[in-house]
Amino acid sequence: MGLDITYYKRFRMEIRLAGRQFHLRSLPKGYRLLPWDAALLEAFVEAKFNSFRDELDADVFRSLSTLEGCRQLMTDIAAKPGFQAGATWLMGYCPKESETPEYCGTIQGIRVSNRLAGIQNIGITPAHRQHGVGAALITAALTGFQQLGLPRVYLEVTAQNDPAVRLYQRLGFQRTKTLYKAVELAYS
Repeated sequence: MGLDITYYKRFRMEIRLAGRQFHLRSLPKGYRLLPWDAALLEAFVEAKFNSFRDELDADVFRSLSTLEGCRQLMTDIAAKPGFQAGATWLMGYCPKESETPEYCGTIQGIRVSNRLAGIQNIGITPAHRQHGVGAALITAALTGFQQLGLPRVYLEVTAQNDPAVRLYQRLGFQRTKTLYKAVELAYS
């Protein structure tokens, strides 16, 4: 068994917050934004794992391919000195016939410097894509960064994820850099 290196093209995208007003559109029936709460850590982990486990990003970032990897990643993000609870959200879906929410989206925010913030791991579970969940999570995070007085926010996205790239552009993000992530893949 050997190793092969594959390079994944990624875009860094940024948005300037000055002069922008973000308005959260009403969510479809049954959806609810939940702010960061350490007691919901496992719900964040569940949403992250179910969002990424069968996606290309699970190959690019191995931690996203397992429940334990997502738990460690979420724990590490929450422990960062720049972690921003006000830019970290969970989306729950609770159809009226059920009382237990299905956690179907997550986003985390970090302060990189006094002038820059970063969005980490925007994830939406497959059954809940195309319902406005991603736009709602991003809008909530950007509003949180804006309330902190941070003027610029960046995120990174795998270039092949066309729906995500289009969503970010629609929300005002612009591509600022192309990056390549090297990943070792085992072969026999």
